Amino acid sequence: MLSDVIVALATPPGRSALAVVRLTGDDAFAVAARVIDDFAPEPPRRAVLGRFADADGCEIDHGIYITYRAPGSYTGEDTVELMCHGGLMAPGRLVAALEAAGARTAHPGEFTRRAVINGKMDLIQAEAVGDVIDATAPAQVRAALQQLDGGLSQRLLQLREDLIGVVALLSYDIDFPDEDEPPVAPATVRQRLDDVARQIDHLLRTAPAGERMREGAVVVLAGRPNVGKSSLFNALLGLDRAIVTEIPGTTRDAIEAGTSFLGWPVRLVDTAGLRADADRIEQLGIEISHRYLQAADMVLLCVEADRELDAEEQDLLGAALPRGGVPLLVRTKADMTQRAAEGIPVSATTGVGLDVLRRTIAERVFGDRIQVADLEPMLTRERHRVALQKAVVSLKDARPFLDQPGDPVLAAHHLQQATGALDSLIGAVDVEDVLDRIFSSFCVGK
Repeated sequence: MLSDVIVALATPPGRSALAVVRLTGDDAFAVAARVIDDFAPEPPRRAVLGRFADADGCEIDHGIYITYRAPGSYTGEDTVELMCHGGLMAPGRLVAALEAAGARTAHPGEFTRRAVINGKMDLIQAEAVGDVIDATAPAQVRAALQQLDGGLSQRLLQLREDLIGVVALLSYDIDFPDEDEPPVAPATVRQRLDDVARQIDHLLRTAPAGERMREGAVVVLAGRPNVGKSSLFNALLGLDRAIVTEIPGTTRDAIEAGTSFLGWPVRLVDTAGLRADADRIEQLGIEISHRYLQAADMVLLCVEADRELDAEEQDLLGAALPRGGVPLLVRTKADMTQRAAEGIPVSATTGVGLDVLRRTIAERVFGDRIQVADLEPMLTRERHRVALQKAVVSLKDARPFLDQPGDPVLAAHHLQQATGALDSLIGAVDVEDVLDRIFSSFCVGK
């Protein structure tokens, strides 16, 4: 199962100039030879023009094929990449011919899964492959490429080695309990453990921004009906996504759309206007608005530039958000007044203030990442955060057993649990359930 030959279309189906079909496994070359006339696996990594035909000899297409000898391939196995004309017929017939020749259809993410199993990359790098493909903003691409290059993996591997070193020092006390003087003073062991804990805590502090980076920061436009939220929403997106009328309460539900500000991913949400005298249907939309306010990374409180805030708006502006920070006051319809009001003046009609607003949002939501210029690795998934939190708990559990009178056996046990948490994170242990979750969302040809 782990070495049988698999095949998949690695490019999107449909009309295109070219299509790429991937074939990998122990007998990949033998399967390819049944479809490619005069197949020549040597020399590898050379583009060769070939004729592709099915088992009956019926021509499928003429195209290019490239061979990769194990372990020097993406999967670590013998691999063939075949390039034919795009469209529906040629790629479909080519995949069918390779299946008839002995290959089976690849599962989602199976090529990358084999790369992990064969030691070509670890789990974190494999996740980064999916993140590069799914990226919609430049900052997401930069973060994913850094992770793919091993920035986070190397940091975690070093922490793992440090923990193993501490366990090795404890092993002396376990093996030679009657010795008066251990090779390393207990204070030094505690210091090393505290250093590891500090480094893990530093990584954990990157999780909020890292998860926002990968998923997009939720920025919610809130305010009374007819204050210009939907117009501002459309202007920030650069397209007419929300319906805009002069009738208060037009927006009855939350509307969400993705975009990027200064290259940083944002999920803008236009919500129903907040008011007490709403009808039953509008009230349902207001309830949804409140749920978004609770989940927002940032709230834009929209108020017309020519009026004062009412009591409810003042309360919302001063309220602390569940995910940190306070709402940002945005003064809409600034083109209709000369009044200088508190907040950021914007006009969806003229575009005044939109660039300032975009920059302010990016700096408030991603400020810590902007300052380090993506040089520091960060945690981008809940799985990363949960694994390191488990490691932190194990380190705290070990700490009392390092003090006098200590118990090196129990201390080592907890430290091994912390090491196991790091192992599951990078894939140094058998984690089939984790593999299944990660690769289930991949495209088939990757």
